Amino acid sequence: MRDLDTASGRSSVPGESREAIISGGLGKISAQDLRGAPSLKGRLMALAAIAGPGIIVMVGDNDAGGITTYAQAGQAYGTTLLWTLPLLVVVLAVAQEMVVRLGAVTGVGHGRLLRERFGRFWAAFSVVDLFVLNFLTLVTEFIGMRYALGFLGISPVVSVTLTAAVLVAAVMTGRFERWERFMLFLVMVSLLVFPLMGMTHVRVGQAISGALIPQVKGGLSATATIFIIGIVGTTIAPWQLFFQQSNVIDKRITPRWIRYERADTFIGAILTNAAAAAVMIAAAAAFAGTAAGSFGSAGAIAAGFAHRVAPLAGTIFAIVLLEASLIGAATVTLSTSYAIGDLFGVDQSLNTPFREARGFYLTYVGMVMGAAAIVLIPSLPLSLVNLAVQVLAGVLLPSALAFLLLLCNDREILGPWVNPGWLNVLATLIVAVLLQLSLILTLVTIFPSVPVVDLLVETSALVVVITGVVAVGQIRKGSTRVDRRARTSWSMPASALLNRPHTSKGRTFVLIALRLYLVLAVALMVLSFVRLGSGG
Repeated sequence: MRDLDTASGRSSVPGESREAIISGGLGKISAQDLRGAPSLKGRLMALAAIAGPGIIVMVGDNDAGGITTYAQAGQAYGTTLLWTLPLLVVVLAVAQEMVVRLGAVTGVGHGRLLRERFGRFWAAFSVVDLFVLNFLTLVTEFIGMRYALGFLGISPVVSVTLTAAVLVAAVMTGRFERWERFMLFLVMVSLLVFPLMGMTHVRVGQAISGALIPQVKGGLSATATIFIIGIVGTTIAPWQLFFQQSNVIDKRITPRWIRYERADTFIGAILTNAAAAAVMIAAAAAFAGTAAGSFGSAGAIAAGFAHRVAPLAGTIFAIVLLEASLIGAATVTLSTSYAIGDLFGVDQSLNTPFREARGFYLTYVGMVMGAAAIVLIPSLPLSLVNLAVQVLAGVLLPSALAFLLLLCNDREILGPWVNPGWLNVLATLIVAVLLQLSLILTLVTIFPSVPVVDLLVETSALVVVITGVVAVGQIRKGSTRVDRRARTSWSMPASALLNRPHTSKGRTFVLIALRLYLVLAVALMVLSFVRLGSGG
C-alpha cells in the first residue's frame, strides 16, 4: 500500500529502516541498541522509549467526564459498581491490542483503512460519528476545566481561555516527543487519585466485595443501567481506536517494537482502571449516607470532598479534574484531526510543521475554540451534557469495535498478523455484550416500566447466539499456527495490488442493520436526555 505508506512515513519495502531511531517523551531507542540478547536494563530502556501511546490513550479516557462519572457512581451506588472495572481491563486490552497491531503492521491510520477496505461511505459514516461524539466530549473537557479552576477561584472566562491556549500550544511545537512529554507529565499528575483515596475512610472489605462480586445497590434499575453504560462509555470509547493507531504511526513504531507497545498498552489499561476504582472508592467513602445526586456536578464533588474530608482533598480532586480535562481534550481532539486527515488523505503528524499540515492543525484549533465558546453559554446543563456524552460513547462503541474486528481479520492488509481464532471469539463476545447494553438502554428509553433484569436475561440469548456462531466458524476453520518468520518478512502490498474485501449479502446486511439500529438508539437517547433536562 505504497501510496498510503508514503503519507504516513512508512516504507512498504521489507527491512527498510523507517524506525532507525524512535524518539519518545522518555528517551530514544534504535534497532542497533537491541542487537543480540539485550539485558534487562536494555529492555527497560526500550520500553521507556516506546511507552506513551498506550498509557496516554488509556489515561486520556479517564477524562473530565470519566472522573465525574466515577465519582457520581461512587456517591450513588457506593462500591457496588466496582466489578465493572476489572472486566473493562480485558475489554481495553483486547480492543487496543488489535489497534496496536493494525498501526504497527500497516503504517496506516484507522480512518484510512476504513476508507480503503469499506469505501468512502462507511469511512465517512464512522468519521462523522467520531467527529460529533468527540466534539461533545471536548465540551465536557472544558466543563471539567471550568469547574476545576472555578474551585480554585478562577473565573470561567479566564479558565476557558487559558486552558484553550495551553491545548493549542501543546501541539504547535512540531516535535512529537515534546507533545508526548507533556502528556506523560499529566499522566503523573493523575496518580494523585491514590492519595485522595487514602485521605478517606475506605472500607477495604466492601471495596474488595464490590470489585469481585457483580452487584448493584438498590437493584438493577433504569438509572443504574445508564450508569453502567456510562462507565463503559467513559472507560473505552471509539476515539481511542483512531487515536492510538495514528499515534503509533506518528511515533514510527513498527512490528520490531510491537511487544513493547503491547506492554505499554497493558500497563495503561491496568493503570487507568485502578485510578477509576480509586475515584469511585474515594467518593463512596466521602459521600456515604448522602442522598444520590446531591453532588451532581464536578464542582459540587470537589466542594463535597473539601467539606466532608478536608480542604486539601477538595484541592486534590480539582487538580486531578484539571489534569483529566487537559489530557482528555488533547487526545480526543487529536484523534479527530487524525481521522479527518485519514478520510481526506492530508498530511497529519505532530512532527510536521504547521505550514506543511495546515488542515491537520486547523481542525484541532477549530474544535478547541468551538468547544470553549459553547461552555461559556449561560445556563448550559453541564452535568447532564457530561453524562449524556458518556452514554453516547457506550451506544456507538459496538459499531466501532465491529469494524475493528473485521479489519483485524483482513489478510490482504495484515497477512500473518490477523487475529487468531480465540481472539476472534473473545472480541465477538465483547462486541455482543456491548451491543446488549446498548439495546437495553434503547428499550428502557422506549418502555421505561420494563423490568431491566428481565431485559438482561432475555437479551443474553442474543449474546450467546452471536458468540456461538463465531465460535463454531472458528472451530470449523481450524487453528492456524503463527508463522513468526512470515511475520518478520511481511509487508502490506501497494493499494493497487490489494484485492477488494469479500462483500457477502450477509455481511452487508449486518453492517446496515447495525448502523440503522445505532441511528435509532442515538435518537432515542437524545430524547431521553432532553426529557431529563426538562424535568419530564
